[in-house]
Amino acid sequence: MTRSPEPNRKRQRVDRHQQHSGESASTSTIMTRSRSRSTAQPLPANAVVPAPLAAVHEPGSSVSSKGAQTNFGDESEVLESHQDSIVLTSKMLSELGSDQEVISKLGEAFSEPCTLARSFPQADALWAVDCPVDAADVRAAYSFIFENTSTEVHDELQRLTVDAINTMNAEPCDEHDIQMSAVLIMLLNPKITEYVNGDSTPVFPELCSAIMNQPSSQRTSLMQYFATSDAAPNTRDSLPYTAVTGVRTIPDEQLLGSDSEQASFERYVDIFQSYVTQEMVKAAQRVARPAAAGGEPTTQKVSLHGLSSCSLLAVVQCMALVNSYNNTHKMVSYTAFYNDAVNEHIDIKDDVPRFRMPDGVSFCGYPFLLSPTTKSEIIRIESVILMRTELQDSFFRAMFSGVTCPYLVLEVRRDNLVRDTLYQLDLKFSQDLRKQLKVRFVGEEGVDEGGVQKEFFQLIVRDVFSSKYGIFRASENSHFYWFRPLVAPGKDALEEIRLTGQLIGLAVYNAVILDIHLPPAMYKKLLGVPVTRDDLREVDPELHHGLMQLLNLTPDELEFLERTFEVEYEDLGELHTHELIPGGAQTLLTTDNRNLFIDKYVDFVFNSSCEQQFAEFKGGFDRICGSSYVRYMRPQELELLVCGCSDLDFAALERSTIYDGGYTKSTVVIQYFWQVVSEFTDELKRKLLFFATSSDRVPIGGLSKLHFVIAKNGGDSDRLPTSHTCFNVLLLPEYSTLDKLRERLLTAIHNSEGFGMI
Repeated sequence: MTRSPEPNRKRQRVDRHQQHSGESASTSTIMTRSRSRSTAQPLPANAVVPAPLAAVHEPGSSVSSKGAQTNFGDESEVLESHQDSIVLTSKMLSELGSDQEVISKLGEAFSEPCTLARSFPQADALWAVDCPVDAADVRAAYSFIFENTSTEVHDELQRLTVDAINTMNAEPCDEHDIQMSAVLIMLLNPKITEYVNGDSTPVFPELCSAIMNQPSSQRTSLMQYFATSDAAPNTRDSLPYTAVTGVRTIPDEQLLGSDSEQASFERYVDIFQSYVTQEMVKAAQRVARPAAAGGEPTTQKVSLHGLSSCSLLAVVQCMALVNSYNNTHKMVSYTAFYNDAVNEHIDIKDDVPRFRMPDGVSFCGYPFLLSPTTKSEIIRIESVILMRTELQDSFFRAMFSGVTCPYLVLEVRRDNLVRDTLYQLDLKFSQDLRKQLKVRFVGEEGVDEGGVQKEFFQLIVRDVFSSKYGIFRASENSHFYWFRPLVAPGKDALEEIRLTGQLIGLAVYNAVILDIHLPPAMYKKLLGVPVTRDDLREVDPELHHGLMQLLNLTPDELEFLERTFEVEYEDLGELHTHELIPGGAQTLLTTDNRNLFIDKYVDFVFNSSCEQQFAEFKGGFDRICGSSYVRYMRPQELELLVCGCSDLDFAALERSTIYDGGYTKSTVVIQYFWQVVSEFTDELKRKLLFFATSSDRVPIGGLSKLHFVIAKNGGDSDRLPTSHTCFNVLLLPEYSTLDKLRERLLTAIHNSEGFGMI
């Protein structure tokens, strides 16, 4: 049962605080220094740190108390000598004789946030530098409470926690440096996301608001606590005992904190994720449509704007803070922030327009929550809105200034794709490029409802990356293409590079997946993310290996190489030299400057050698996608958007396939079809995809996301299978035998280029 705070509750907290202020002020305290070392308290009097270790220990190092052989004396002596300053530990709780004593002790600890912050101190002084709270001991205390005390204690703990959070939001405190310890202790409560105020509103968003209201330096300290609190060893014997029997209630392995910083950080991410998931599911259920007779209720989509009642925005904003820290320190994978419930229930059609409003509240504003599939859907909806706008504008313009085409129409010849496309795109205005694309191959009857343009992109991308144009090259040991170094790129070459960028932008805008092999570095540069040494491995594995080998050479070996800060490259058969630094021709490579040499070489490959080429490429891409949601994607997500998935999971395709014209999944010829397809190599499977959809690429989310239909096309005959590539429909005659189906299908997919009217 939840009780609302009494009117004189604040007065009682003040009285209790005054009762303890005398003894608390005179006692020594443990170290509560953050990684920034901005606030340090004295070490325990009996702590002995070896001089060499004390000199070299830095924030983020993984030196444990055991490995450092640090002697802090008997642990019980530490606790006894600081009994006045330590308000609460799990051992104190387990030694109490009744629930009333537990309630009294909790009331003392939770009387003020700053009082709570002095509970559960980290006894290992070196680990206390990174996190002053012993997280394992906090968990042990909560476990003791929830497993060994009555619901009266549980209710009181909830009330005290709610009061402490309300106090943090209502009463500014000068002790910001230790309030984060109180926040950490409350976050470790396994029921914190379930607690509510007296008016039944969730209290977790208020805790998040309290975090966001702290100074920036203290929010950063809290992020550091997330990374280290569970990575620190549990140096205190904090295993809880029942007050009556003295029996251990939690296994040792659950309390020994030996996890890495990454695992520690992810635990706190999961706390926020669990609350967001909980509220999204509740909101979806609230707006669910009533169940039809004999059916289940249909869940509806929800938007962040419509979730103001649960104050989810404060939690999402706090998650943004955690995500920002993670982006800098790479604690966990960015995928740990994807929220399945948000991606399942988000009302994209409502969120996208609100995102474009100046003061709109939308999940789109927090892209770290959204999966690549959801982001691709956002971009698709953005494109549809713009296409409809341009279509309407075309009709209005036609009324006053003559007939204008409502579509972006490209008429091209198969044997002159690049030149025809380049010429026509150069004549288009920016608003024309936002129209829906229609492609027509000269001399062919196919009407483009999506299939023709997919083949157009496949063919033209294959052309621009061929050696015929010479603007891209691939290493012999890499299947990725990168710009060819050019001393002075010609006008034609730059136009073709710009066209390539425009083509990729048009493909994204029109939701076409490309068979294109660009390295991760390209997507990084398009999104303004710095490239690194590791990116070179994908572009030129041999060069990357050679540069890394330089780090292992001795001074004598480097001297023998007589290598200077110069790079040689070939352009149109001529050898050219580029200095990596001013005076590079006279600067010898040594052990002191080899890291600089590697960094400058990587910079030459990705920046200096292709500055003009990439500027044109990005200019073409940004002409189409510069203002779209693409800029909120990560490089890995943009690569998926452009190229699709690599997983040819035809079992997933079989499960999601729709049957029409009298076919079902149990029809004999359908069973023959999937048996034949299961025997195909990956190459044949891609050819089948190309035959049926005009693209051999797998959409984001896998083949289960492909709307694939197999329709009956007459009885047994010698006709080949055909397809409506615009709608991903395979027209399959009802062949009488397995062998006949195999032979007819293989013949069709091996001769699948070109369009006609059926």
